[in-house]
Amino acid sequence: MKWTDDRGGNVEDRRGSGGGGGMIVGGGLGTLIIAAIVFFLGGDPSSILSSGSMPSQGQTEQRELNANEQKIGEMVDMMSGWNTLTWDKVFKENGMTYVAPKVVLFEDTTRSACGTAQSAMGPFYCPADQKVYMDMSFFNELQQKFGAKVTEFTIAYVLAHEVGHHVQTLLGTTQKVDALRRSGRYSEAEMNRVSVATELQADFYAGVWAKNIDEERQVLEPGDIQSAIDAAQAVGDDNIQKRAQGYVNQESFTHGSSAQRKEWFMKGYNTGDIRQGDTFNQLLK
Repeated sequence: MKWTDDRGGNVEDRRGSGGGGGMIVGGGLGTLIIAAIVFFLGGDPSSILSSGSMPSQGQTEQRELNANEQKIGEMVDMMSGWNTLTWDKVFKENGMTYVAPKVVLFEDTTRSACGTAQSAMGPFYCPADQKVYMDMSFFNELQQKFGAKVTEFTIAYVLAHEVGHHVQTLLGTTQKVDALRRSGRYSEAEMNRVSVATELQADFYAGVWAKNIDEERQVLEPGDIQSAIDAAQAVGDDNIQKRAQGYVNQESFTHGSSAQRKEWFMKGYNTGDIRQGDTFNQLLK
């Protein structure tokens, strides 16, 4: 992946600030596994963030970020700028106005409008404050526990997926899904299908972004798209369930299978057309 001088200017870097204090969700290995499955590349985490909490250990002293951490901040700011560049263009082409989300970098725990964020949750988007939350240490977990080789473009894909959830909020998709969930008229299996559609559409939007930013800035290098596919497949529901319980239960899928995640990312990348991303296929009508 080639670097450019683009910067989004909307990164809120809370690393080194001593943590967010407040509440931490659950605790122990079981919570980490559940959090990884539920939150990685996920949508609105508020239902779990607001339950099963316990006090944190308090704040630690502030510290200076080292050179590598500063470089990571610059990289995420650049990627944020790329997303804004792409979605400004796409929204204008469709007669709309794009408003970029904040990207919050943190370590351990921090506060969000959806509740307390912690690193074990993985990156997520909070529609209540329209911010993307990322603890970079999670990418070590992605490589060590899920077997995905992490590159700079892996991080770019994950950020683009979360920005895809922001796009869904701006387009009203998030609100429609939330209304379905709150109505109580649908079974758990039916809502799981809606959740899968939501996640696959965010993968599709990440592909649309990759296509458009490469056309605009020529940032892709050999292997970049494959690294995004590898990350998407590593956290497919079928792959996670096999690792966690040894078998697959398709009715409990909430993010889509490895094959589906690859399919929709590549459809977005190959078409570059936001109008081709109806993963819901009547589910919201």
